[in-house]
Amino acid sequence: MSRRLPRSLVFAFVAAVLAAFALAITQSPARAAGTLLSQGKTATASSTENVGTPASAAVDGNTGTRWSSAASDPQWLQVDLGATDSISSVTLNWETAYAKAFQIQTSADGANWTNIYSTTTATGGVQNLTVNGSGRYVRIYTTARATQYGVSLWEFQVYGATGTGNAACGTANAALHKTATASSTENAGTPASSAVDGDNGTRWSSAAADPQWLQVDLGSSQNICGVQLTWETAYAKAYQIQVSADGSNWTTAYSTTTGPGATELITLTGTGRYVRMYGTQRATQYGYSLWEFQVFTGGSGGNGGGDNGGGTGGSTGGTTPPGDSKLLSYNKPATASTYQDANSCTGCTPSKAFDEDPATRWATSDSNGWVDPGWIAVDLGATAHITQVVLQWDPAYATAYQIQTSADGNNWTSIYSTTTGKGFKETLNVDGNGRYVRMYGTARSNGYGYSLWTFDVYGTGGNPTAPPALPPNPGNPEHLVWSDEFNGAAGSKPDTSKWTQDTGGGQNGELEYYTNGDNTTMDGNGNLVIEARKENVQGHQYTSGRINTSDHFNFTYGHVEARIKVSGTQGLWPAFWMLGSNFKTGTPWPNSGEIDIMEHVGKVPDSVYSTLHAPAYNGGNGYGQPYQIAGGDFANDFHTYAVDWDSSHMTFSVDGHAFFTADKATVESTRGPWVYDHPFYIILNNAVGGDWPGAPDASTVFPQKMLVDYVRVSQ
Repeated sequence: MSRRLPRSLVFAFVAAVLAAFALAITQSPARAAGTLLSQGKTATASSTENVGTPASAAVDGNTGTRWSSAASDPQWLQVDLGATDSISSVTLNWETAYAKAFQIQTSADGANWTNIYSTTTATGGVQNLTVNGSGRYVRIYTTARATQYGVSLWEFQVYGATGTGNAACGTANAALHKTATASSTENAGTPASSAVDGDNGTRWSSAAADPQWLQVDLGSSQNICGVQLTWETAYAKAYQIQVSADGSNWTTAYSTTTGPGATELITLTGTGRYVRMYGTQRATQYGYSLWEFQVFTGGSGGNGGGDNGGGTGGSTGGTTPPGDSKLLSYNKPATASTYQDANSCTGCTPSKAFDEDPATRWATSDSNGWVDPGWIAVDLGATAHITQVVLQWDPAYATAYQIQTSADGNNWTSIYSTTTGKGFKETLNVDGNGRYVRMYGTARSNGYGYSLWTFDVYGTGGNPTAPPALPPNPGNPEHLVWSDEFNGAAGSKPDTSKWTQDTGGGQNGELEYYTNGDNTTMDGNGNLVIEARKENVQGHQYTSGRINTSDHFNFTYGHVEARIKVSGTQGLWPAFWMLGSNFKTGTPWPNSGEIDIMEHVGKVPDSVYSTLHAPAYNGGNGYGQPYQIAGGDFANDFHTYAVDWDSSHMTFSVDGHAFFTADKATVESTRGPWVYDHPFYIILNNAVGGDWPGAPDASTVFPQKMLVDYVRVSQ
């Protein structure tokens, strides 16, 4: 199996950030409104009375089971809905031990909470509360018990509409490559611009004094709904996030005196053209230092507008075809000026631009096609009215080109023209007629030729062939479809009906030999142990284990999570990840796609990494984000690692804290094709050595155990 993983990550975008809500609520005896969102979801609590009254019992749909807390105030019970939803009502089915005073709260990240209901005169029984709010997490926070016992709920039910809560808040970084200024810089190598360049290897740092600030000009007034701060070790303990219309008069949208450093995802509301971090107390003797300062905006007007190609005769817009248009170009006959079939692009024929496989492409010949002009054309099979063309470029794109139509494939009419093409994904709203459509490039972006992953033509008429339908998105609510709780007897092997052992040497310079089950056993306490050892086997100095579900369980979309205690120390590389199932049938990596839900390298104990790999972004250029616990070590305890995946995005989380969202539209417009709309399988492994973590050294401790409590998939 081929697997190349990052040595250093380039970071651009981040987890979906959600607007805070403070909305009016009324209590009503009416039946709960909306879809039941909470049943079967992950629930946690401040405490439990005993093992027979866990948090999960309040969201299991069984009114004969209950959660109960310790006998003290305050207490809370929260549920992770798995995605940001609009909340319309909450039903509380109290046991005799109810709360007299409590609040219903929502949160984007499980850490910062907004009240959407509050009472000090509750009477217990069954309470149907009509509310209005949004969040991924919903909790009841009790402050006064009605009895001498704890608080106890037979059921905690949250109702609403799924997937609508964050519609007003974008996932793209509005500060990326915008003009940034600062109160000071430590030196010429740490300018303000480094905090908005999308590169997590460059940073802004200030002089060692208080206060200091970093601000970014978004270019126009925006609705600000969130900020993410990726701190270097020199972070702010006390700071404010401020917004301004003119860069002179500032309004505080967020304030803290207990900043934890590392990665901070902040939900807020504000409006302004300028956004700044205003630090008032440093956590160290050094200045302030940010790897990245990201800003997220709401509303629909901030990202629309202009002509992506800077041309005439057309305009760019969304990827939804206008009117009753259909995809006309799928699997239609294609021709080109030349094509490549050698070296790094074998089989890159014209048809590959029209096969709706985002991991295949057309490229002009590397022997005689790196010249101007260069073109690719498609025969729609009959005369059509063309209303939209979508081009997904490889880095070898056209800066100057035309979209042309023809009735006979010989005489061409231009319906779009540009001299400032930007590459990546260009969506062109056009108006023309013809049986044939072509991209006619006249100026290349670099010394190579022209190359397109996808060339889609939309309109009416023609002789269209329907493309394959996307798999269905996860259900609402999601239900558990596959799991392994690893409850086998001590020394037993993983269930062979669920897992296949990957044997042999690893990739990417790894040093271990993966054995056929010798290093993957149950501990008898509900955990799978993947143990890395220092021992000579098959010419390798180390052994370990790697298992996958490829022969048993392959799936598209859903909530995927595992509770894991990673191994530690120098040279260890535990991972929980997924690989495209077509890899097993001959599609090479990275065309198959790779979804790294969690990677940890022992030399960076306080960080874990979530990363995507595809043909246009892979290895050290994978698209991802770290999650950090400042000063901590992930190897010290269990943590829950998860991804929520559907046809439009993936959101990664650690212990319920969403920290990175890969939005399909953003990926296509900034990195390259989205190759994740097909089945994948799950992999668990504990690697030793490799290009990224480096080899073990004198500080490394063996054996090293990676413990997996469970793996679960819901759809």
